[in-house]
Amino acid sequence: MGDMNKTGSVTRKRRATLSAAKTSNLQPLSEITARLALGNPGPEDEPRNRRERTKTKSDKLGQNNDISARLSCHKTQQSLLSSASGYSNYRGVLNWCVVMLVLSNARLFLENLLKYGILVDPVQVISLFLNDPYSWPAACLVIVSNVFIVVALYTERQLSKGSFSERVGFLIHFANLAVMLTFPAAVVLLLPSVTPVGGAFALGIYTILFLKLYSYKDVNLWCRELSTVKARKLVRSLSCPTPQHFHKGEHKVCYPGNLTIRDMYYFVFAPTLCYELNFPRSPEIRMSFLLRRLCEMLFFIQLLVGLTQQWMIPIIQSSMKPLEDMDLSRMTERLLRLAVPNHLLWLMFFYWFFHSSMNFTAELLRFGDRQFYKDWWNSESVTYFWQNWNIPVHKWCLRHFYKPLLRKGVSKIASQSAVFFLSAFFHEYLVSVPLRMFRLWAFTGMMAQLPLAWFVGRFLRGNYGNAAVWISLIIGQPFAVLMYVHDYYVMHYKHEDA
Repeated sequence: MGDMNKTGSVTRKRRATLSAAKTSNLQPLSEITARLALGNPGPEDEPRNRRERTKTKSDKLGQNNDISARLSCHKTQQSLLSSASGYSNYRGVLNWCVVMLVLSNARLFLENLLKYGILVDPVQVISLFLNDPYSWPAACLVIVSNVFIVVALYTERQLSKGSFSERVGFLIHFANLAVMLTFPAAVVLLLPSVTPVGGAFALGIYTILFLKLYSYKDVNLWCRELSTVKARKLVRSLSCPTPQHFHKGEHKVCYPGNLTIRDMYYFVFAPTLCYELNFPRSPEIRMSFLLRRLCEMLFFIQLLVGLTQQWMIPIIQSSMKPLEDMDLSRMTERLLRLAVPNHLLWLMFFYWFFHSSMNFTAELLRFGDRQFYKDWWNSESVTYFWQNWNIPVHKWCLRHFYKPLLRKGVSKIASQSAVFFLSAFFHEYLVSVPLRMFRLWAFTGMMAQLPLAWFVGRFLRGNYGNAAVWISLIIGQPFAVLMYVHDYYVMHYKHEDA
């Protein structure tokens, strides 16, 4: 009995505890509402309250940041035009310069039209190339140049077969190249029907062929030297590029398989002066690109001819007076009048020749190397300009003239001077011979680049060096033109005035 009483009391206690728990959990809705109204939330409201407290804190932080921003509006920074700022986007300034240049030259062009009228005459352009319509000496000279091409190819074929010794081959190449320079010059000097423009065109073609055939001779000589090496792998790696340099289906040529008419004339017409057995080739001809370059060529050649007739020739004709009859101020005014049109025409010629024409030829022949120029306009030294404005000539000088001199033990300064001397010779050759007068102004101007390059490289840096390069281009060229105009006037017109 006693045990049963104990058990019953324990059971009653447990039931009382459970009922108390249920009573505490089952609170009436009115009580919860009253507690919320009094501002005493229960445990189930904690997440929502936490979010509200976080939002309140972020709002307060934002308000504090806004107040701090209003209190402080400065920080350490450089002005945009300061070199320390690192700012380089001057597109708007460049556009402004172009607009100002166009407006200023439009005024000069309008004055020219009002003073001289329309001077553009296509018939006069044709007459510059030939005096007699039935005699085309410049065109005949260009056709005759094929003889020198065939002689060079024939000589290399005989050398590859061993029919000529290296000494005999060298003498034939030397004679062929020497006649290439002297024969057209003699024709231009002795034949009165050759006009200055026609003579300059023919001599330019012969100069290009001279440099190309010299490179052709050197590369084939290097291939013969490699053929004497015992290691076949070394020979193939140097005379024939590896397959990854070519597209699918392209044929690789090895020496002496390159000694063909097709290969020779591809090199003659290719926009390069340096010969290779296997030129990089583009996969296909892009017709849209080709047509754009053709339209640019036609547009700029007409613009060049029109501006030369309308703008340049009247200034040159008004300058045809002996320099001794004028004071220094008059000479300076004449030089500055000539500087702007000369420089603009030179820039247009650069784009027409090095971009439009050479890209047109390269696309037509699927010639892959299109680096005909680099960023010479950013030149901070004279040396950088001459290395980057005419890449085909620079590659030729480096490959066939400068480095061979270094390999023979010639000093670097002497080799650089020799390169400038060679360039000065060809500049004078292309100017003096067509004009039939030798004054060495072009030669002197090129050789003057040596001390100018030293001075700019030594004392001028950055933007100052770039400004010096531009000044030399804008002033130097018209000065040489003015000297030749003066001498041409003295030679042809002074006696008539007397």
